Amino acid sequence: MIFTAELVDEINLLSQFNLKNEQDGIKVHHEAAPELIGAAQRLHDKGIITKDDGGYLTDLGRKAAEHAQDLQIILK
Repeated sequence: MIFTAELVDEINLLSQFNLKNEQDGIKVHHEAAPELIGAAQRLHDKGIITKDDGGYLTDLGRKAAEHAQDLQIILK
């Protein structure tokens, strides 16, 4: 499987979540880049975040964000 631009956008968005504090969500504003808005919608559709414009990580989302952030550390 190749990392498409859409998958990279989703991984980048997951990397913005603060895993040290579950009360920290994110908000993707309507004037954000279209790629970011689309990534948030797709992550919501997949059950990874609670709202289509960000919100909080679901249990599945927390695991995905941990993996995304670990991957960033490994590849640096």
